[in-house]
Amino acid sequence: MGSSAGSMMLNLKQRLLVTLVATLVGAACGTFLGYELGRSITFDRAEIRLVQTADRTMTEADASSRESREVLASMNASPYPFCSDAEIAYFRDMLFQSEYLKEAGRMRGGKIECSATLGRLKRPATQYEPDFSQPDGTRVYKDPAPLMMGDMTVVGLQLGESFVVISPYLENHRGTLSMHYASTAINDPKWQLGRLIVALPQATRAILTTNGHGRLGSSLYATRCSTRYFNCVTDYISLADVLRASQAELAGYIALGGLIGAGFGFICSFIYRRNRSMAQQLRRAIAQDKLRVVYQPIVELDSRRMVGAEALARWTDEEGLPVGPDVFVRIAEQRGFVGGITKLVLRHVLHDFAETLRTHRNFRINVNVSATDLADPEFVPMVDRALDEAKVPGRSLAIEITESCTAWHRFSLETILRLRQRGFGIDIDDFGTGYSSLSYLQDLAVDSIKIDRAFTHSIGTEAVTVSILPQILAMAETLNLGVVVEGIETEQQAAYFATYDHPILAQGWLFGHPVSCGEFHRLLAEEDKKAVASA
Repeated sequence: MGSSAGSMMLNLKQRLLVTLVATLVGAACGTFLGYELGRSITFDRAEIRLVQTADRTMTEADASSRESREVLASMNASPYPFCSDAEIAYFRDMLFQSEYLKEAGRMRGGKIECSATLGRLKRPATQYEPDFSQPDGTRVYKDPAPLMMGDMTVVGLQLGESFVVISPYLENHRGTLSMHYASTAINDPKWQLGRLIVALPQATRAILTTNGHGRLGSSLYATRCSTRYFNCVTDYISLADVLRASQAELAGYIALGGLIGAGFGFICSFIYRRNRSMAQQLRRAIAQDKLRVVYQPIVELDSRRMVGAEALARWTDEEGLPVGPDVFVRIAEQRGFVGGITKLVLRHVLHDFAETLRTHRNFRINVNVSATDLADPEFVPMVDRALDEAKVPGRSLAIEITESCTAWHRFSLETILRLRQRGFGIDIDDFGTGYSSLSYLQDLAVDSIKIDRAFTHSIGTEAVTVSILPQILAMAETLNLGVVVEGIETEQQAAYFATYDHPILAQGWLFGHPVSCGEFHRLLAEEDKKAVASA
């Protein structure tokens, strides 16, 4: 008792440890994936913002270029004397009406003679050299003193003897993100007019002078080039600034990823423990003969007389919960001990029905066999020994193989032929849902096909499978195969198959549920009495 309790405590601790480790690993993976997903989404959104901002920046740049050239043309057409008070007032009036210009005036020989804000300079001393000239004759100056505005880059344009200075404040639409921009002249021999605020690291000529966007080193960028003038703008932001501006959102992705990962890890550990525990319980149940075998009647459809039964394994786990055969048989197949279930069922069948099978020559019990059994070289000798000990002929048993077994054609053919030589019937179970072909049916020399319940349940509906039933029945008649229809639950379904001349056997709740050996013998005895009375 003490040893058993200690073992249970040890198993409990192991299960808790597995759950804890799986949950922590899942949380760690989820956190990492959440962080990566959050980064990716955050960067994608920032890139979209950059493209939108670059579009707006380019729109403003085009507008400022257009206004500059219009004002320069008007200044060069001034009706007033050069740098006269009237002309300065004329320039000042145009400057006040402009949206993008901060200065306007006259230059000769590279020297500023007068401007709207400075008035007429008495002794212009500084001679400025243009940074470059554009094809239309416009000369471009970068940071011409005394027109500087703090530490911000100032761009001046001169056409003829008139010049204007473009406002450096074109980035107010950038919002809270730390976005910066660079302005580039396409036709400049030096190719770079100037970069405003901060230089974009690793920027090449192609990046600064071609429409596009993406990631460059530790920054995101978006470039837009004018279709009317000779310049481009590039908006950019560092990845670090993007992450700093999106800390709350990124933390949400990390937290969500961690929670999802932890939940996934917990569920995986539960499924793993459940399957592992279930496999161990199933092994113990097979070893201790704790699987039940029940029997479902198979009848002649026209007479409703019982001619056989299908043996079905049932299992209730150690916690008292029923486990479906589709679950525990699959586990046994995956873990490689499904042969134990087959042996157990065969042992129960021969124990429960040996006398009946010896006295009822036309009565037959169907036993399900897996592909693993057919591939096992010890399977046929095991069956031979069991039948010899029970003194039951092979013709009293039918081996049911699923269509998936026919996919093991190379392994199953020899075994099936050996079973047929010993008198066993061979039925293809769940026909129409798997891999069978006409050649397989001929090569395997099967006796019957069992039409899957999915086809039966489609009767009376508009399902496509209804149209396939006549073809299956016609094929069976052509190949001289017996037919067993599974899943008959209503008289309507029974009547559908009763219209065929081909002899049909039936199985389903309409004719009887799976019952214990004792209950089945009671039903069989009642039928024998009716047969005697009728005779």
